[in-house]
Amino acid sequence: MTDFLIGRQQILDHKLNTFAYEILFRGKDFDLSVQESAASATNQVITDTILEIGLNELVGPHLAFINFTAQNILEKTPLDLPRDRIVVEVLENVKVDMHIVKNLRELSSRGYTIALDDFELTPEWLPLLEFVDIIKLDIMAYSLEDTRRLIETLKPYKLKLLAEKVETHQEFKLLQEWGCELFQGFFFSKPNIVEGKRIGVSQTATLQLLAAINKPDVTFQAVSKVISQDVSLSYKLLHYINSASFAIPNKIQSLQHAATYLGLKELRRWTNILALSSMSSKPPAVLQTVLVRAKMCELLATEIKQDPETYFLVGLLSGLDSILDMPLEKGLQQLPLSNLVSDAILQKTGSAGEALQYALDYERWDVDRPTFGNIKPKRIADIYLECIQWWSTQVYPHIKNTV
Repeated sequence: MTDFLIGRQQILDHKLNTFAYEILFRGKDFDLSVQESAASATNQVITDTILEIGLNELVGPHLAFINFTAQNILEKTPLDLPRDRIVVEVLENVKVDMHIVKNLRELSSRGYTIALDDFELTPEWLPLLEFVDIIKLDIMAYSLEDTRRLIETLKPYKLKLLAEKVETHQEFKLLQEWGCELFQGFFFSKPNIVEGKRIGVSQTATLQLLAAINKPDVTFQAVSKVISQDVSLSYKLLHYINSASFAIPNKIQSLQHAATYLGLKELRRWTNILALSSMSSKPPAVLQTVLVRAKMCELLATEIKQDPETYFLVGLLSGLDSILDMPLEKGLQQLPLSNLVSDAILQKTGSAGEALQYALDYERWDVDRPTFGNIKPKRIADIYLECIQWWSTQVYPHIKNTV
């Protein structure tokens, strides 16, 4: 797991209530002076914000201002993000041309909030004033009198003015009187740093998921099958459901349940976000142990006529501690799991918990305990061999070149 840092600064309304947070890249992985590198930094902020931390955890019920470069806008990256949770902040160094205007207009027509950063009243930016929602004014770039004149010029347009880099109470009161509705700056709060761990995902697994989700005849069963073969994918899907703004009517029982609950539209969005991630993997030996265990739980469930999807999820998530480098209970707390699943993993209760315990014992070659259910010992031995063969023939060939 890789450490990451994200900056976060409050944006307040005229009553000094929190309106939103600006999410800022903090790190040394990218040179922000280079266009391609800056676009990659934005992609990394998106994946860390949406997939690793979760919007609700980072900004609560408020909006997240995210900086987008020209490349991000031309690639229509914002379309992969929830329009009711983010603000598309167009950086001041974006060279505005007909393609930029066209894509931003499309985003606006689809319901995305558009903000222009460090706005200057120049001819190339004028077409954007017809549809943007927020203009950010850098009050340190000009005198207060020049800022006042710019505010007067912008008043005929239907947009909100956000004064940034406000450093004194006097500036705040003047800008409020002149018509600014939103405020940001050191007078209110300095950016604070949010730290976390970035969970690696196999590039091959992500590509397989992209291929599956974009098939014309895609089914939830096919998508959940791809997800189930990668522990990190499974964790990220469940964490995404738990941390995004979804009202979950029932706790998740299986990966197919999770996929069906999201729906194909949200699944495609989640997959596209995931594809932005910097991808890495755990050593194959760690993955083998967890996946063989999960497969054994699944096959045991089939033998006793229980839900194989739920049992597979129990076996899969029982290895979170080795995958995420954190205590198992802490990892499970971040997921919207039913009591049946979490208790089976932590307490080994219920038939799913018994299946997990049996798989763990078999893993350690403790085969002296009574057989599971009414399954004959020879059949259990065959099941274990089937699991090893499944790993060797169906899973490992797909990941060996990416770990």
